Amino acid sequence: MPIDWFPLWLSLRVAVLATAAAVVLGLWLAWLLANREFRGKEWLDAAIALPLVLPPTVLGYYLLVLLGRASPLGKLYETVVGQPLVFTWQAAVVAALFHSLPLLVKSARAALESVDPVYQRAARTLGASEWRVFLRVTLPLTQRQVLAAAALAFARSLGDFGVTLMIAGNIPGRTQTISVAIYDAVMADNAAAARAMVLVVSVVALATLALANRLSGAAMR
Repeated sequence: MPIDWFPLWLSLRVAVLATAAAVVLGLWLAWLLANREFRGKEWLDAAIALPLVLPPTVLGYYLLVLLGRASPLGKLYETVVGQPLVFTWQAAVVAALFHSLPLLVKSARAALESVDPVYQRAARTLGASEWRVFLRVTLPLTQRQVLAAAALAFARSLGDFGVTLMIAGNIPGRTQTISVAIYDAVMADNAAAARAMVLVVSVVALATLALANRLSGAAMR
């Protein structure tokens, strides 16, 4: 029986899009936590990290309530796009984003806090705005750590199972990602397909982690 590689290509697309969104949103959150003091900062930090400790089914349930067709956000999305968000491949991107964002925020925040503030103060005294200081000073000094965090976020997005199953479902040829496909193959006693997919996703994850380790090591030298 031939192996359907659609779940792999879908998972790669989902992981790339989720990682891109996580970098944009995660860098802003990391900068906010690293550079600003405000009431409720500890609660925001805890809320960002919550997906790391919550069971995937609980996180998936929250997202179903937040993004379902009966919710305000779900209705808004359906009005704009013309279809519901849940049980689509776009929902898999949202699931992967929430699964990977905490890891990126934690790593990026640590990188931003490691920058010597002398460089940032010097840029401000020369008239640079906060946005320019971040783009021209802070980000170049932390780019390797940020790229390493992005690689880890990609690997985590690629392997999401529980949250994706809850809000994107398991529709072959539409929303079935590689993790869900492996589960289906095992349940169907299709050992050959399961082994092949496990091997491929393991190689991709291993290469991604090796890249992250190399970037992290280079940043520390």
